[in-house]
Amino acid sequence: MEVLNYFEKPKFVVDFYLIKSAKELNLSLTEFLVLMYFQNSVDKYFDINNVASSLGLSEQEILTSFNSLISKKILTLETKKDLSKKMTEVVSLDNLYKLIASDIAKTKKEESTESIYQKFEKEFGRAISSMEYEIISAWIEKGYSEELITCALKEAVYNGVNNLRYIDKILFEWNRKGIKSSNDVVKHLSNHKNEKNNNKSDKELFDYNWLEDDSE
Repeated sequence: MEVLNYFEKPKFVVDFYLIKSAKELNLSLTEFLVLMYFQNSVDKYFDINNVASSLGLSEQEILTSFNSLISKKILTLETKKDLSKKMTEVVSLDNLYKLIASDIAKTKKEESTESIYQKFEKEFGRAISSMEYEIISAWIEKGYSEELITCALKEAVYNGVNNLRYIDKILFEWNRKGIKSSNDVVKHLSNHKNEKNNNKSDKELFDYNWLEDDSE
């Protein structure tokens, strides 16, 4: 009966990103447990007796791990007023949350970067080579957005050219003309159509050789 009562008591909640960050930050088990304690703590006061009692660890183990987390700037101490208006130190996990947020943003960026390679393989109908991978990576490093690269890819494929050199020239021309997004592409092509008084269909609007256009 006592065992059942124990398991019915509230337990610590361990966040997935906390586990992932602990692994990447190479934290010890004790350091991870201390982080988990403060993540689940409401008041965030550092009472070594409470922490040790909750985690089943010695005060020395808690103190060593806590000081290590402070030195690594994963945890910080902030001075705040308690309910009695007295100044007291509380533990802040803001640095940890910033690290987690940065990791999430990096992961999303990597996923977005990977998807552009998949788009090339889908449009080309084959796996891209290591050289092609490096060229696409170079475009991203230059600041070309995935949206713009995708537009250049579709433009090249529409014209029957599965060639990165051709796409590179399209991106160069678009950059020279200040074209940064798919909306800019459509707008420029529409302007070109009006300037030429071309009455072709909307589909033919994109059938246009960027490399020979020097109207601007």
